Amino acid sequence: MKPNIIVFFSDQQRYDTVGAYGQVLDVTPNLDFMASEGVKFENAFTCQPVCGPARSCMQTGKYATQTECFINDIGLKEDEITIAKLLNEEGYETAYVGKWHLASTKDECDFSTSPVPENKRGGYKDYWMASDILEFTSHGYDGYVFNKDMQRVDFKGYRADKITDFALEFLDNRDNNKPFLLFLSHIEPHHQNDRKTYEGPIGSKEEFKNYVLPDDLKGIDGDYEINYPDYLGCCKSLDNNLGRIREKLKELEIDDNTVVIYTSDHGCHFKTKNKDLPYGGADDYKRSFYENTIRVPMIVYGPGFKGGKVITELASLIDIPKTIVELAQKNTPNFMQGVSLLDLSNNNLNREEVFIQISESYVGRAIRTKKYKYCIIDPTKLPYEENQSLEYEEHYLYDLENDPLERVNLIKSKAYEDVRLELRAKMKEFVKNVENIDIKISICQEENLCAK
Repeated sequence: MKPNIIVFFSDQQRYDTVGAYGQVLDVTPNLDFMASEGVKFENAFTCQPVCGPARSCMQTGKYATQTECFINDIGLKEDEITIAKLLNEEGYETAYVGKWHLASTKDECDFSTSPVPENKRGGYKDYWMASDILEFTSHGYDGYVFNKDMQRVDFKGYRADKITDFALEFLDNRDNNKPFLLFLSHIEPHHQNDRKTYEGPIGSKEEFKNYVLPDDLKGIDGDYEINYPDYLGCCKSLDNNLGRIREKLKELEIDDNTVVIYTSDHGCHFKTKNKDLPYGGADDYKRSFYENTIRVPMIVYGPGFKGGKVITELASLIDIPKTIVELAQKNTPNFMQGVSLLDLSNNNLNREEVFIQISESYVGRAIRTKKYKYCIIDPTKLPYEENQSLEYEEHYLYDLENDPLERVNLIKSKAYEDVRLELRAKMKEFVKNVENIDIKISICQEENLCAK
């Protein structure tokens, strides 16, 4: 029997908001319990730390330069082969709820506050209750989405609860004779753009006033002091709603045959990074290669993912589409990047590094290994206009074992020259394989351009 598959997707959620990853406050009891039953990927990373590009990767199994959605406001091409289209062929019902962010293209078509037409939905055909840019059609409380028939559906109440209500509606009314793929895409804990703040449920500030600030934020200017309690409140609301989804699966007696994948598109550095860059800058929360931006929670439960395992091998968002297609008992297309989480879960792979593309703040590429972080940048490129480069400069190298907070940049350290050269060679190989170009990488010479 083919398993049902649910992707519970959050937006801008740091991995350390989750108890299973070290959060000391009672923010995620449901997710922590799911980790104790299923599989926790201890070291999971985004492949592109921006909303739209990360989503294009999640729907296709291709990197953002391959989908050409390398920045926000570039719609997914209509002929892209997506996980929904592949599972439609396998007899699955396909449902999408929440934030899409893959329909609008700047200066061509704008669906930010209007319904997404069927041809722009990536193949999700059976149930649709979504907004292209959910933060434009709603706030923490109240808003609207659009249904399958392009009709506006208003909601009153806390957004995460209401978006989950739509997902529960699908589960209650699905075709019981078919397996299903439900992609539940929340906006929380992403900040509310027009209000420039985080909007947790009423009472969040009081409930989480005694938070323990993560070490990477201590002593660095940012906006975490005013926003962190509401940020945790958003995460708590997501956890409550994960609990509702799992209870519904038990009520419907389909929990044993449903794979639930919980993850996020990227983390959040709370305006502590990228301050001096011409793009992003003072209003930036992501768009960097630092651990607080690229590391995400990834916990899976269901057939193939049970036993309370903790997998320390490196995992990536780019692995999830291939995993979903494999779960549907279909051969994965050759174009899909990454590896199967099933193989990682069964300890069949030894993965040494993951590849990350960075845009909007700069045209950059990074490799995260088990011990090191290495990043190259082309400072001459306009990051909102160009998606790749033929010539990069080495800007960052961190020894994560000895410097987990990434405070000491070793890119010009003679003691780490062999490491740098090894990672340079690996970077060229990644870019060649993913982007099909040969790049040159030089040492950054100008002090005003190099990372401090």
